[in-house]
Amino acid sequence: MCLIVFAWRPGHAQPLVVAANRDEFYARPAKPLAQWANAPQVYAGRDLEAGGTWLGIGADGRFAALTNIREPHKPPSRRSRGELVADFLTGNQSIAEYFTEVGRRSVDYAGFNLLLGSADQLWHFNSRDLAPQPLSAGIYGLSNGGLDTPWPKLLKAKAALAEVLDNPQPQALLALLKDPQTAPFSELPDTGVGLATESLLSSVFITSPSYGTRASTALIVNADGSRLMVEHSFGPLGGRLGEVRLAV
Repeated sequence: MCLIVFAWRPGHAQPLVVAANRDEFYARPAKPLAQWANAPQVYAGRDLEAGGTWLGIGADGRFAALTNIREPHKPPSRRSRGELVADFLTGNQSIAEYFTEVGRRSVDYAGFNLLLGSADQLWHFNSRDLAPQPLSAGIYGLSNGGLDTPWPKLLKAKAALAEVLDNPQPQALLALLKDPQTAPFSELPDTGVGLATESLLSSVFITSPSYGTRASTALIVNADGSRLMVEHSFGPLGGRLGEVRLAV
């Protein structure tokens, strides 16, 4: 998952609203959003190469999502970061207990941001800082840096989310995730991947023949605990593959 913008509003009728894009190589096999056969309390997509996931919901209001931290010069990790999301959704540890465990084994993974939520809490963990923090009410964004790192696409997506929060609907959340406009060269961050790649990755919705946005997900959590998830999936050059809509 490479872009997540979300509004955390404790006490609101819709306390959590999420819009997220998963960017990945098209050749990496994955299943779309669905109820997991081996863990029926979990609703998420699934990475078929390593078995984890990038975003999902579980029992008792559980929510988890992940973005990678861009570190092009570091060696490959020993384990897949997607298992961090899957393990929380399939387990029963509290957020604090789980973050203690994640802190102990974070060296096994390449850099990541991890969001964990329950019915009344939302926490963020950055593997560079190793200091999980509870989030207060607000509008936030994650891409491949830290929380609210002011990259152009993150600023644009957060602003677009703020505009639809009076009456958030899945189609409006999915629409803000479809923006293909790249940032001007003068506004690009320097993360060590070269100017051409920085430009490719600077749009909210990424397209190319081999790498791009594979899934766009809208999640709306209601105060009564009900949740609505809608996912659009895509292939090379942004070709639309399907839609999944789940109300749980």
